[in-house]
Amino acid sequence: MNFHTRKWVKPEDLNPNGTLFGGSLLKWIDEEAAIYAIIQLGSQRVVTKLISEINFVSSARQSDIIELGITASEFGRTSVTLRCEVRNKITRKSILTIDKMVFVNLDENGQPAPHGKTEISYIKDQFKD
Repeated sequence: MNFHTRKWVKPEDLNPNGTLFGGSLLKWIDEEAAIYAIIQLGSQRVVTKLISEINFVSSARQSDIIELGITASEFGRTSVTLRCEVRNKITRKSILTIDKMVFVNLDENGQPAPHGKTEISYIKDQFKD
């Protein structure tokens, strides 16, 4: 799993307990996963269909640096399924895992549309000479 996006936990991201608010983290994850799906499917018309069980393993505190890792695990005819892990950048301790996030490719009418992808594509492969 590649960890590309990093976030700095700031005071506005905290819950009353002084730890990272789950809603803030889920917003970051959904945005990062959508961007990943857009790149994988080569389409900006993707929507979140499903997010499976979210397993909060540990917490993050103010000033922690966290990183989000996302990878494709399955390609459907109109969808892509992703896995996600969030960890502390310094300690590498896992903060959260999500085994299944499904994004669906849509046509111009907002209906599910085939995307034709069957495997992970890497940015470096898109710019070969």
